[in-house]
Amino acid sequence: MSKLKIIINKSYCLTLIASLFIIDINAELSGDPGQIIAVKVEESLKGIDYAISIEGSLYQLIPLPYSNQGEYIKHEGKSIYINKRDFGESRISIENTSLVDLNKEDSDRAFKESKIIKETLNTYTRNIKPDFNLIKPVEGIISSRYGKKRFINDKPRSPHLSLDIAAPEGTAVVSPAKGNIILVGNFFYSGNYIVIDHGYGLLTSYSHLSKVSIEENQIVEKGQKIGAIGSTGRVTGPHLHWTVYFEKIRINPELIIQENFLKKLLLNQK
Repeated sequence: MSKLKIIINKSYCLTLIASLFIIDINAELSGDPGQIIAVKVEESLKGIDYAISIEGSLYQLIPLPYSNQGEYIKHEGKSIYINKRDFGESRISIENTSLVDLNKEDSDRAFKESKIIKETLNTYTRNIKPDFNLIKPVEGIISSRYGKKRFINDKPRSPHLSLDIAAPEGTAVVSPAKGNIILVGNFFYSGNYIVIDHGYGLLTSYSHLSKVSIEENQIVEKGQKIGAIGSTGRVTGPHLHWTVYFEKIRINPELIIQENFLKKLLLNQK
């Protein structure tokens, strides 16, 4: 049976089950926006924090940005084409227009909070080994998928690069993998909000919670409760707004929570 490992800092190994496409370095490099691909690398790991090892060959994980659809991006000297995809659109009506067209006080607050969140999402640590076998953080109905163009009160907004899962208020939300809580707070747009650092550039965030069950700098295990579904912040109903980041790129959460990732990965390798 094929063996799949991550090589970290040339000295640590761990099993990896991930949502990846394996691509040979000599083949055309391409993938969909929000996807992670694995590109074959040379034997030397110089300049690379970690790589996947499959039957003696090494592969580097590369996230593909949504914003570069229809373009080539450069990564470690490699050109990768990001396919153009139509993810559909989402139209939201918010009766309280003060939540859409902000007054100066709310605008100043939102701007300050965005700087805090951005700084947090730049976190890159090596003290936790990443587990790409993420579980779903809450059971519910997917109310909005990754990649949709958004219109709020018929005005175009930034695309929806997260996964919205609707569930009754108070439904438990759990951590999809082991990680460190690096931010907890109440924010204008996100309401009660949590960011978890899962190590090596893999982060997840949780918005609109009714309550938070953890504290900053707390280590949580996979499946541990971190909060509950709510409707805090700018929302139209109770749901979880779940975002997955890899190397500061927002990736499609549905790709990384599929079952049998390892099996699919090995099939793609053959």
